[in-house]
Amino acid sequence: MLTHTFVHIPGIGLKTEKRLWRAGVFTWRDWESEKYSMVARGDSGSLNAYLEESWDFLQRRDPTFFSKRMSAGLQWRFFPEFRDETVYLDIETTGLSNWENEITTIALYDGKSVYYYINGENLEQFPEDILRYSVVVTYNGRSFDIPFIERYFHIHIPCAHIDLRYILHSLGLKGGLKGCERALGLHRGDLEGVDGYFAVLLWQEYMRRQNVKALETLLAYNIADVMSLETLMITAFNLKLKETPFAGLLDMEKPRMPENPFAADKDTIFRIRNYLTKRGI
Repeated sequence: MLTHTFVHIPGIGLKTEKRLWRAGVFTWRDWESEKYSMVARGDSGSLNAYLEESWDFLQRRDPTFFSKRMSAGLQWRFFPEFRDETVYLDIETTGLSNWENEITTIALYDGKSVYYYINGENLEQFPEDILRYSVVVTYNGRSFDIPFIERYFHIHIPCAHIDLRYILHSLGLKGGLKGCERALGLHRGDLEGVDGYFAVLLWQEYMRRQNVKALETLLAYNIADVMSLETLMITAFNLKLKETPFAGLLDMEKPRMPENPFAADKDTIFRIRNYLTKRGI
């Protein structure tokens, strides 16, 4: 979809892009100054140079050139070209404050392999590992995960960032990651009903009682988030594609959900749910 995209060029918005498509300018290779002058104003020479620059950055495999020039709701467009360099990321923490809390676990999934990081074990390996990728996909990571990580490790993550929250919201899908999953018919099995606050309690249970089952349940939850992100990314891509002339031509197949390396412990979940019920939470 990236080479069908013109909205990253200064002076071209969604309306002008649609007029270009209607005029037969479907890809960067179809670009003709004469056709552009028929549908929009501006210096077609400089725009032609910008397209040449776009080709150059695509050949360099640099998605940040495009991510910096597209709004959050349009960044689905460069996903297919960089899918093999993409990782899905989610963190769990001791709370929701960026300044007072710590990261407990991080999960990464690159479409093939799952990687997980645990506070007190291998968390310090994360900053090196994330550099293997050029695109990171999150849900609400712009507001939470990425700033939290950068503050916590004192690093800058250079990857292009696709935040699915904005793309799914533009499709009318709201209610957080779990709400979007339910709306699209995805289910969590034994992890149904476990949320971010529950994840905090799982970590507390692990730290207080050294309950390994609580840690495994937390990791199962964290990893389920990142594995779900791939399905949501491709579903969102196909739905957004319907808003363009390329629906049915560029659709992506939904991935097979891999097996989670950890399983939720029903007894631990039951005990924490009872605790929450007694407290009226």
